[in-house]
Amino acid sequence: MVEKVIIVGAAGRDFHNFNVYFKDNPRYHVVAFTAAQIPNIEGRLYPAGLAGGLYPRGIPIYAEEDMAKLIREHRIDLVAFSYSDVSHVEVMHKASVAMAEGADFILVGATYTMLRSVKPVIAVCAVRTGCGKSQTTRKLCSILRDLGRNVVVVRHPMPYGDLVNQVAQRFSSHDDCLVSHCTIEEREEYEPLIDMGIVVYAGIDYGRILKQAEEEADIIVWDGGNNDTPFFHPDLHIVLFDPHRAGHETLYYPGETNMIMADIAVINKVDTAKAEDVETVKSNIARYAPKAKVILANSPVMLDDPEMVRGSRVLLVEDGPTLTHGGMPFGAATIAARRFEAREIADPKPYAAGSIKEAFDRYPHLGRQLPALGYSDEQVRDLEATINAVDCDLVLFATPINLTRLLSINKPALRVRYEYEDHGPPLLEDVVVARMKKLGVF
Repeated sequence: MVEKVIIVGAAGRDFHNFNVYFKDNPRYHVVAFTAAQIPNIEGRLYPAGLAGGLYPRGIPIYAEEDMAKLIREHRIDLVAFSYSDVSHVEVMHKASVAMAEGADFILVGATYTMLRSVKPVIAVCAVRTGCGKSQTTRKLCSILRDLGRNVVVVRHPMPYGDLVNQVAQRFSSHDDCLVSHCTIEEREEYEPLIDMGIVVYAGIDYGRILKQAEEEADIIVWDGGNNDTPFFHPDLHIVLFDPHRAGHETLYYPGETNMIMADIAVINKVDTAKAEDVETVKSNIARYAPKAKVILANSPVMLDDPEMVRGSRVLLVEDGPTLTHGGMPFGAATIAARRFEAREIADPKPYAAGSIKEAFDRYPHLGRQLPALGYSDEQVRDLEATINAVDCDLVLFATPINLTRLLSINKPALRVRYEYEDHGPPLLEDVVVARMKKLGVF
């Protein structure tokens, strides 16, 4: 009998799982996707041209809140959970709802969905959103290029727009981001690498993307999103840990899976974390991933003019996903404000416009930090309006790109930047080179 399926996702892992596990598989009929975490990605259709011959009308995408209703109405047999950075408790809550409605509940195995490449693959993943994957990816690319290797980065998917046009995207210039109508979140991931001269791929069909990347790369770097596992089978698996959230490495799906699979465990932000929290993370790595090589790293904040911060009333604009589904109460802007002695932190909540106000309501852990959300043109306008309405002397932007190029701000602003820095030996370069030599790559 054909099993009727709902794939529970967030416009990324769910599409990949469909492509490698359910598509063209006569055992299953996928009735619907559901969507969460990212605003306004439900109400779309996974197009027939991408869904294959079994789905001539495509596959509808509903809000996750409709899951129980969909199970009842369509007599669903199987719910496949397919997104990341979710607490173990929350995953089981969703499993409980599915099973109470009469459906089975599965997690598709991480290694089952990894595509194999003819080129060496190094994966950079994490145990939570906001651990420092992006800066580590940039550092890794610099190391590999200095060794004479041509590097291409393949980024975890963010197909929040027109799915037909996002099947396999190649970014090598800022113009490519404009043509593809990239969101702020996409630009934050792509543009810093583009500025280094690194080609970035992303999209929906990672089989097609892999073939294209292999044509121009000596080494492929998988740049993971959230705390998801790699879509490509890694020859070397680097996993980031955040001691500001010590213990989370055992509490979130599938971050714990990444920890267990890690070849190299990078404990980041050691320069700003408590020593006892670093030791907690070390202890968990030793217990659950004893074969992983542990590296300590810093994430130093850098400002062009830190004296502007001193004595000022500042508005803190932090990386959006890190604060929202990443669950962090603060980011690099907060650290910079403390270090450079801001007089006061302005509260953006009374001034929050539209979708930004909704974000504060949805994520009650947020304090006086403003998440830089820009998943749509409307949200970008709301972000701009909120910033311009706040009574402050200075805005600190701690996002991977310079948002003042995209927003019209009516007050002085400083960008807080952060890069990977080895805390001490063993150094990332030495460990990566040694591991790749053992694999015969160098």
